Amino acid sequence: MPTVVSLTTDFGTADWFVGAMKAVIAGIAPDAHLIDITHGIAPGDIRTGALALRAAVPWFPPGSIHVAVVDPGVGSERRAIAIRTPHACFIGPDNGLLTWAATDIEEIRVLANTSLFLQPVSHTFHGRDIFAPVAAHLAAGHPFSDLGPAIESHEILPWPTPVIAASIIHGEVVHVDHFGNAITNIPAEHLPGDTCARVTCGPFAAPLRASYAAVAPGEPVAVRGSTGLLELAVRDGSAATVFGIARGAAVEVAL
Repeated sequence: MPTVVSLTTDFGTADWFVGAMKAVIAGIAPDAHLIDITHGIAPGDIRTGALALRAAVPWFPPGSIHVAVVDPGVGSERRAIAIRTPHACFIGPDNGLLTWAATDIEEIRVLANTSLFLQPVSHTFHGRDIFAPVAAHLAAGHPFSDLGPAIESHEILPWPTPVIAASIIHGEVVHVDHFGNAITNIPAEHLPGDTCARVTCGPFAAPLRASYAAVAPGEPVAVRGSTGLLELAVRDGSAATVFGIARGAAVEVAL
């Protein structure tokens, strides 16, 4: 079965950057199966890149290789790393981008085996010259242990932990998606089993319901989203537009 290699970047699709990375991978591991998670991350937005990986990686087959490049520090002293877990490998800059998806870590290595890089290595495009070829060599069967020296730790991007009390949960919006739905940091398992909870976020106030369709069109609603996190929405509309919700906005769930 071909190895799956995923790509997550802030490169967009208007330019040639993604195509160049895919071409490098195809040249080294032509049997690899490439999947784009997203290339629509805002430039340099490490946090949204980390969330995209967190949301998508669990659905990939075991043994997948995930290449992530949201790298405002490219060309600096920041390390290029690979992380091995029981289910996947992650390759990218050591800037916290891999933190939320790469769990149960078994091994971390600095990418230092330059024989696996494209030469000469650009100071501005490590996605093409380092991350893509290393991922391709792994997909072609190159041993993880040969990537470079092992290290004990990597840069951590802290997950904003909600505060849970007896009658209220305090959280925050961590992402606003394409539909204007506000995804929070509150895990669905902390929400009551029934639908009596009331969710507020500034002017947004809505009941917790099973789905968007549980309220009338144009009405606000809170749901357990497909990411396993509490989500604020407007049926057939945009919660972000209607209520001015942005990342970092405080959220309260009255239990």
